[in-house]
Amino acid sequence: MGEKNIFLELRTMKGLSQEELAEKVFVSRQAVSRWENGETTPNTETLKLLSRLFDVSINTLLGSPRPMVCHCCGMTLDEASTSRETDGSYNENYCKWCYREGEFTLDYWQRYAELGGDEGFNRFKAQLMDEFNALQIDGMPRVEQLNVLTGSYINLEYTLPSGHKVKLLNDQASYLGNQLECTFGGSRCFGIAANMQFLLVCTYEANGANPELVLFKQR
Repeated sequence: MGEKNIFLELRTMKGLSQEELAEKVFVSRQAVSRWENGETTPNTETLKLLSRLFDVSINTLLGSPRPMVCHCCGMTLDEASTSRETDGSYNENYCKWCYREGEFTLDYWQRYAELGGDEGFNRFKAQLMDEFNALQIDGMPRVEQLNVLTGSYINLEYTLPSGHKVKLLNDQASYLGNQLECTFGGSRCFGIAANMQFLLVCTYEANGANPELVLFKQR
């Protein structure tokens, strides 16, 4: 849909006249006409009403001026993958797998209020990145981003010097982590994971093959 005619297209698809649309979102018919001509843009509250009425994201109403990504897992969002609130409205900060009907699905995000909301959570991630970078592990590049990852996705099995095999994470929990390419080159990558209790650094080959534990440190 084009940026200037999206309101016309959505109104037509809904089978509404300009007067009927104006009545539903509490504006004048002239205001609707100006949107459709690209002369003005609805205010924030009206955009929310239009988003619910047409069942599209605000980003779509604005002509998709920015790429949307989930603030939790980092995946790119579209209409189908964007989360919703309990009233059915879009929450364009998260995907539907990380946030559903007003609740975060991963335990880390269920606890994010304890960390002071988004601002506090970002401070916590920055602190973890500083701790990883302070380790100065040979070949591991500087950590500049952490994503929320489920334990089942990153819970690799390591062989201890005794020969015993062990997994150190909880499949049902979630962690902050990332995959980093080794600065020495080669086929192995670094994997990092952390929560409030520990930092973990490992290396592995493609698809997590032949993992080796580099560090497991209590915080």
